[in-house]
Amino acid sequence: MKRIRKNRMQETVELNITAFLNLMVILVPFLLITAVFSRMTVLELNLPSLDAKQKENEEIKLQLQVRITENSLIIQDAILGQMKEVARNPESGEFNWNIFADVLIEIKTRFPQEKNISLLMDPAVKYRTMIEVMDHVRYAEVVQVATLELVELFPNVSIGDAPKEEQAGEVDAAVTEEAK
Repeated sequence: MKRIRKNRMQETVELNITAFLNLMVILVPFLLITAVFSRMTVLELNLPSLDAKQKENEEIKLQLQVRITENSLIIQDAILGQMKEVARNPESGEFNWNIFADVLIEIKTRFPQEKNISLLMDPAVKYRTMIEVMDHVRYAEVVQVATLELVELFPNVSIGDAPKEEQAGEVDAAVTEEAK
């Protein structure tokens, strides 16, 4: 029996995990660094449905739109037409965001329950311009009693293509004829 016990009693072999630990020492900081840079911001957009026709017995609502061109922002109502145009400053290349915000705040005071707005963009408009307009349409900074407050304007943003100039003229003419 002693022989059997001797055969069974063998030296335990140590696991060499230094290579694995070296890999973890390099891999863990790498994953932590890349995880910080992979954050994404998601904005929810409300796209118009295909059968979003108004019923005849409903009262007419404000259908606020901002038509974005390379050189101007045109604030308009889908039914009434253009309300205000904010031109791009030729020297700085920026829009006058204060005038733009003042017009939107005035519209919001007249229609406080309205939260929807549509951005209609020309194909030549840059992505950065679209994001800037979206930021200024959703919130405005208002100074009240020496404090700066963020005021919610139109948080539900829809995006679409702007009608071409010929189509826009035809639509305006049709709306004018219907009003008569």
